[in-house]
Amino acid sequence: MPYIPADFRLRDPTNLFRLHPNNRLDTLTKENIHVAVFASGAGTNAQKIIEHFEGHKRIRVSLIVCNNPDAGVLNIAHNAGIPVLLIDKAKFRNTGYVEELLSAHISFIVLAGFLWKIPPVLIDKFPHRIINIHPALLPGYGGKGMYGMAVHKAVIEAGEKESGITIHYVDEHYDHGATILQKRVVIMPDDNPESLAAKIHRLEHQYLPQTIEEILTRKTK
Repeated sequence: MPYIPADFRLRDPTNLFRLHPNNRLDTLTKENIHVAVFASGAGTNAQKIIEHFEGHKRIRVSLIVCNNPDAGVLNIAHNAGIPVLLIDKAKFRNTGYVEELLSAHISFIVLAGFLWKIPPVLIDKFPHRIINIHPALLPGYGGKGMYGMAVHKAVIEAGEKESGITIHYVDEHYDHGATILQKRVVIMPDDNPESLAAKIHRLEHQYLPQTIEEILTRKTK
């Protein structure tokens, strides 16, 4: 079972940094750039992001936000000593958990395999500070329901010769915001959805952490 803090519901947002017994409160200050990673599943991208910024002078992954109490990303957060915020769909749609995010001094949000649509209240509070990674070359193969293996299956069935990743800013529509980066892979005749997924994961793990760093470095110059 994933590690779930007893008080994860955050009825009192001031308790945020007490969510994890090993969190690094002494190193988390307002002067740091605090990143929240939103994830719904295994969390392999979250793991790569955490590893990339471990020991960074300014940028910290300070919070994992998850909508799935059985997600593997919760174990990753526990092992890394990062607080977890498990969220409720109705409250997320209504408030975006803005109060909790601000209490954690979050200034940048990364969607890394997060399956819920981001509500307008959260987009308004973090303008041009929420990015998503999509496992295909947008604008193709995006939109509601297009995530994970469903994307790779659709790409293969369409007979595409290449696929890739798109890192983009988040707006009020699924997979629609301005593109930041695209990287491509060739689809071989013997590829299937599983082998294509493996190629896409390698691109995600390579380019998402460094793209986050490049964006945040530009924003703070």
